[in-house]
Amino acid sequence: MFKNHPKGLLQAALSNMGERFGYYIMIAVLTLFLCSKFGVSDETSSLISGFFLAAIYIMSLVGGIIADRTQNYQRTIESGLIIMSLGYVCLSVPVVATPQNNSYLLAFTIFSLVLISVGNGLFKGNLQAIVGQMYDDFEAEAAKEGPERLKWAQGQRDAGFQIFYVFINIGALLAPFIAPFLRSWWLKTYGYTYNADLPRFCHEFINSNGTLSGTDLSSLTELAHQVGGNTADLMGFCQQYLDVFNTGIHYSFIASVIMMLISLAIFMKSKHMFPMPGKKEAVVSVDYTPEEKVAMAKEIRQRMYALFAVLGIAVFFWFAFHQNGQSLSFFARDFVKTDAIPPEIWQAVNPFFVIALTPVIMAVFAHFTKIGHPITTPRKIALGMGIEALGFLFLMGVSLVHNYPSAETFTSMPPSIRETMKAGPWVLICTYFLLTIAELFISPLGLSFVSKVAPKHLQGLCQGLWLGATAVGNSLLWLGPLMYNKWPIWQCWLVFALVCGISMIVMFGMTKWLERVTNS
Repeated sequence: MFKNHPKGLLQAALSNMGERFGYYIMIAVLTLFLCSKFGVSDETSSLISGFFLAAIYIMSLVGGIIADRTQNYQRTIESGLIIMSLGYVCLSVPVVATPQNNSYLLAFTIFSLVLISVGNGLFKGNLQAIVGQMYDDFEAEAAKEGPERLKWAQGQRDAGFQIFYVFINIGALLAPFIAPFLRSWWLKTYGYTYNADLPRFCHEFINSNGTLSGTDLSSLTELAHQVGGNTADLMGFCQQYLDVFNTGIHYSFIASVIMMLISLAIFMKSKHMFPMPGKKEAVVSVDYTPEEKVAMAKEIRQRMYALFAVLGIAVFFWFAFHQNGQSLSFFARDFVKTDAIPPEIWQAVNPFFVIALTPVIMAVFAHFTKIGHPITTPRKIALGMGIEALGFLFLMGVSLVHNYPSAETFTSMPPSIRETMKAGPWVLICTYFLLTIAELFISPLGLSFVSKVAPKHLQGLCQGLWLGATAVGNSLLWLGPLMYNKWPIWQCWLVFALVCGISMIVMFGMTKWLERVTNS
C-alpha cells in the first residue's frame, strides 16, 4: 500500500490515527453527554458542540499561520498534541453535577473544549501540510527522472491522501465503542442497565423538585423499573443514576488522554522522516524580474480563487455531513430501534464504510485513469455532493413512509407507542453507506486539491482554510436539531438534500475552470 508513496506517510498516518482515535472517543458522546450531564436541551447541546467543532477548525487557521511564519511545522504539531492532552485530562475528572455547581461545571467543561480546539488547530492542518510537502518532494525527485515519471508521481497524490484518510477512520471506527462500553460497565457495577431516554427524565424530575406528573412521571417510573432502579425513591434513584451514568463517560476520556500521548510518541520518534521546508528554503535565494513577479502574483491569485470556490462547496458538505453527530444521532436515539446498540455506536458505521469502500473507490478511479478517462478532483467533488443529496433523499423517503412527526411530538408519546413506530437499524446503515461514498469523493480529495493549489509559502494557511470551511459548516450544525425537533422530520432531511443538490450543480459549473487552474 505504501510502496509507491513517500517515506514517512505511514508514520504520519499512524500519528494522525492515534489523535483521531482519542478525538472520536470524545466526539462520539459529546452531544449526548452534555444532555445527560447538565440536563441541557438537544438544541443547547448541539449549539455548544457545534461551536466547539467550529472552533477546532477556526483554530486551524491560526495554527497554519504560526507554522507558515515559523516554518516549524513539527514543533507546532507537538505543541498541539500536548495542549489537547491537557483538555482531555480536564474532561476526565468525574465531578458530580448538582443544581448548585451546574453552571460552574458546565463552564469548566467548555474551558476543556477550548483547550482541545486550540490544540487540534495547531495539530490537524499542519500534519496535512506535512503530507502535502512529502508529495512536493516526491514529485521533485521524480521530475529528475523525466516527464513520464513526474506524471506518474503526480497521480499518486490523490491515492496518498485517501490512504491517509483511511487511517483517520481506523481510529474513528474503534473510538465510538469505548465510551458506551465503559458507561455500561460502570452502570452494571451499580446494578443498572443502559437507557438513552432516562437521563432526560431524571433531570426533569430533579429540576421539578420531585413534582413531575402525568405522562412524564409514568415514563420515568417505567424506565427506572426497566434499568433496575428503586421506584420507591425516585429522587435518590435519579441522582445516583445520573452520577453513575456520567462517571462512566468521564472514564472514557482517560482513553483519549492515552491516545494523545501515543500519537505524540509516534510523531516525535518519526519526525526525522518529515520535511523541514524552513531549513531547505533558508539556503536558497532567487532574484526574480518584475515581469516574473507579476506572473507569479497572478498565478497565486488564480490558485487562491480556485481554493475559495471549492471551500464554498465544502461548507455545505460539512453542514450536511456532520449531522451524523447531531440530528442523525438524535434520530438514532429517538426513531430507530437501538435497544441492544447505544446510539453512539452508530457513528462507527461511517468509518467502517470508509475503510471498506476506500479500496473500491480507488480501484474505480484507477480504472477510469487506465482507460484514458481520468476523473479530475473537481469532478469527484461534484459527484460527491450529488451522492450526499441521495443519502438525505433516502432518509426523507423513509420518514414519509413512516409518517414521522417532529421529534418533540414523537418523544412526548408514551414509550410503548413509540416502540411500535421505530424504524429498523437498516435505515441508518443505508444512510451512512451513501453518505460515506460522498465523503470519499470529497474529504480526502479536498485535502489533495488544497495541497495541489496551495502556494508553497502558504501551505499551512491553505490547509487551515480548508478546515476553516469545515468550521463554517459546523457553526451551522445547530440548525439541524432545530428543524429536527420542530418540523416533521422529512422536511429536515429535504433541506439537506436541497443544499447538497444545489452545491453539486454549482460545482459542475466550475469544473473546467478549476481543472485549468489545477493543471497550470
